Amino acid sequence: MKLEILTPDKKIFEGEVTSVTVPGAQGSFEILNNHAPIISTLDDGKVVIRGNGSEQHFYTKGGVVEVIDNKVIVLAEGIKES
Repeated sequence: MKLEILTPDKKIFEGEVTSVTVPGAQGSFEILNNHAPIISTLDDGKVVIRGNGSEQHFYTKGGVVEVIDNKVIVLAEGIKES
């Protein structure tokens, strides 16, 4: 599935991933291929991206995530890479 992570300033990440874990307002949740469509607010916390045998971590400062047709878009207020 395709993942994009955006902030008001720039595009942080774009690429194919196996899964992504985001800090939802009701708790962290994992998004896998063929996930049901969803829109959720995000709390401050860790985003974990998995794909190609590797793992990347980012820390978000709030935002929104949208999942539709195997495309995940994370709109973050702010972000830093760990």
